[in-house]
Amino acid sequence: MKRHSFWKYFFITLLLIICLFPFLWMLITSFKPESEALLISLPSKITFENYKKILFEYKFYRYFVNSLIVATVSATFSTLFASLAAYAFAKKDFPLRNFLFWLFISSMMVPGLLYVIPQFLIVYQFQWINRYEGMIVPHLANVFGMFLITQFLKDVPDSLLESARIDGAPEYKVFFNIVVPLTLPIIATVFLLNFQFHWSNFLWQLLVAQTESMYTVPVGLAMFKSAHEEAYALKMAASTVSLLPIVILFFFAQRYFIEGITQGAVKE
Repeated sequence: MKRHSFWKYFFITLLLIICLFPFLWMLITSFKPESEALLISLPSKITFENYKKILFEYKFYRYFVNSLIVATVSATFSTLFASLAAYAFAKKDFPLRNFLFWLFISSMMVPGLLYVIPQFLIVYQFQWINRYEGMIVPHLANVFGMFLITQFLKDVPDSLLESARIDGAPEYKVFFNIVVPLTLPIIATVFLLNFQFHWSNFLWQLLVAQTESMYTVPVGLAMFKSAHEEAYALKMAASTVSLLPIVILFFFAQRYFIEGITQGAVKE
């Protein structure tokens, strides 16, 4: 039994090393001088010059701020709207509820690229080109998040909601004080997925952000790579900066998931 466990953990560890090696190599190279970027070795001297150049000389700090604003605002509001819609579909009875729900679900089968031209024309008419509104508003609807939260909400007991209404709680308090705490795990998951999508969104931000001051990290990284083909250490530093918020968010969210499940997983 112990021998079996040893080999199991050995192969899991080996697989983990293989999966993490590209990221580890990217991180190591980002601290190397440019002359050592292609050497298969640890850096002879750890330097932060690559990060200083990327953040300030090549203005990645501005791209980082733009991405942080776009991803945070978009993820917050798209998760809120998805939660409100899921609450209506899971716990309310209204005409054409099932028809509208499956109509929204069927829209997921339409490739996202088909929406680009109509969305761009609408944004252009609103004069939102090169503005945060144009980068955020078109992607606030999240059908997949609505579907996930709806399925989770079906397990929340109706008796809890009814008891709150009997006590005189208005509908918004029922939602924020009862529904949200009970669905924290799935809401956090949807928020993380939304944040990751908006942080790494390249095509739409490339179309809307038409000046360098409005570039997000993916757009700025693509422009930097095409303009500096031989700057390997700088590109690794830029790539590390682009991954940092996602890694930090997922790292801290693990414990948050556990707390949400233990506090709010209630079934009838």
